[in-house]
Amino acid sequence: MTPQSDSTAMHAGLLPVFDGGLVEYAAALERQLDLHARVLQGQYPRGAMLLVEHPAVITIGRHPGAEKHLLAAPELLAARGVAVHDTDRGGDITFHGPGQLVAYPIIPLNFYGFGLHDYMRFLEQVVIDLLASFKVKGYRIEGATGVWVCRAERTVPEKICAMGVKLRRWVSFHGLALNVTTDLSYFELINPCGLGRPVTSLASELGSACPDMSLVKSRIATHVEQGLAGRLNIPL
Repeated sequence: MTPQSDSTAMHAGLLPVFDGGLVEYAAALERQLDLHARVLQGQYPRGAMLLVEHPAVITIGRHPGAEKHLLAAPELLAARGVAVHDTDRGGDITFHGPGQLVAYPIIPLNFYGFGLHDYMRFLEQVVIDLLASFKVKGYRIEGATGVWVCRAERTVPEKICAMGVKLRRWVSFHGLALNVTTDLSYFELINPCGLGRPVTSLASELGSACPDMSLVKSRIATHVEQGLAGRLNIPL
């Protein structure tokens, strides 16, 4: 994925939002770093965001012992076409694949008055608001970063969105992964986020009413921008 010009942004309001389509994990990281440099250089002073899907890949974060939560043998991973990448983001282990929206906000935290904790809660709220727009109730669990869903008939909460970020010169990269129509069987290859809890998706929650990816991308761009504009007390 090569650097793109402003004209390729799918949305350019408070901050440009780029739709990268289906892209390998390493190429998306390269694009993030390009955007990160542009934010630091002042080309995108309010930040930028990259939206992608990845081919099947398991990423292992910096949390101590995260690699122990990879449950599948190399032969099974190869048979299912799943790559494995170590990554410098926070958090534990997760899966990315087609049907999952991965959002990479490249945000200058100082510009919006964020501390790291505040920023993580901001990302969670963006997803909670996004889910609510599709009539799905998401919520937080203390000590377990991300967004969860628990219908009344279920005995345990199910994770619908995983999060992990990194800061460099107080500008964020990496971000969140929201299961839209993801094949959830891939999560059986790992202990997701090291928590031993099940996962879900918008498709699992909504069935035939599940929105398509283009609508989810549009909605998340809107909710990120609305939240950031609120931090600046400016109307959109």
